[in-house]
Amino acid sequence: MMNRQWILPRIAKRVAVLLTAVLLLTLTNGFNWNASTAEAAGTTPVERYGQLSVKSGKLVDKNGQPVQLKGISSHGVQWFGDLVNQDTMKWLRDDWGISVFRVALYTEENGYIANPSLKNKVKEAIEAAQKLGLYVIIDWHILSDGDPNIHKNEAKAFFNEFSTKYGHLPNVIYELANEPNGNVNWNNQIRPYASEVSQVIRAKDPDNIIIVGTGTWSQDVHDAADHPLPDKNTMYTVHFYAGTHGQYLRDRVDYALNKGVGIFATEWGTSDASGNGGPFLNESKVWTDFLASRKISWANWSLADKNETSAALLPGADRKGGWPDSQLTASGNS
Repeated sequence: MMNRQWILPRIAKRVAVLLTAVLLLTLTNGFNWNASTAEAAGTTPVERYGQLSVKSGKLVDKNGQPVQLKGISSHGVQWFGDLVNQDTMKWLRDDWGISVFRVALYTEENGYIANPSLKNKVKEAIEAAQKLGLYVIIDWHILSDGDPNIHKNEAKAFFNEFSTKYGHLPNVIYELANEPNGNVNWNNQIRPYASEVSQVIRAKDPDNIIIVGTGTWSQDVHDAADHPLPDKNTMYTVHFYAGTHGQYLRDRVDYALNKGVGIFATEWGTSDASGNGGPFLNESKVWTDFLASRKISWANWSLADKNETSAALLPGADRKGGWPDSQLTASGNS
């Protein structure tokens, strides 16, 4: 669960409504999407950056130059899938300046395992992203299941289908395990799982980015850095919530970077780890400044109108984008 950061004119307008002049200055200077809109740049993110790869622990574009993608994650498509459509994604690209959209396919909680037809919403998001020139993260969103091996066979079948159908596109990114948690760790459960699933993907898609979740709800990036996968275009996930996670987790990220592995913050929020509390905007700015200084890409949680701090939208917000201030939460306005 994360927050969004907008292009400068938009954030100046939003935060003026929400915050004091001092905080406005702080946010305007550092708490923005820092990504040109397609209209302003004349090209889409995919046209600008092309085929992504990992070089010396950095996400790089088609020319080998480091790039920082910034965007937003859907909430579970079983609950808020009506917000995942080409109209909202176009608005997010043109008005908020996103370059990446993450589509969250929960495995449990009435998600894909119980309702396989939800994969059609993922396909809709991928095809919309292709038309709009956005990068798209296919998020196999384990959470309550904890151990990714519980649904390993389903994951292999799913990623085989999606890499076969979409692996030729340069904008597709695979996220293999959202937040492993509970009595699992990198060496014993997560790495073996990721190795198997990655091989399925690589049989059909040899070069698009793969992102692997880490232990303790994707906070144990240091463990992955000590024993990374051999695939050169694999990155590792860190998740944080500004009201809960602080310097100790940034230190872990730096440890991983110093080991030469790539880190992608596929989920972060302005709230605490529950999705509520705050929003912690000052703490969020510390984090986004940290990510910017290290060219770490991120997706904010979440594109939802759920009644919680981390949601960007207020209940009843328009399902097609074009949201006025009156339809945005404090987090969505930040």
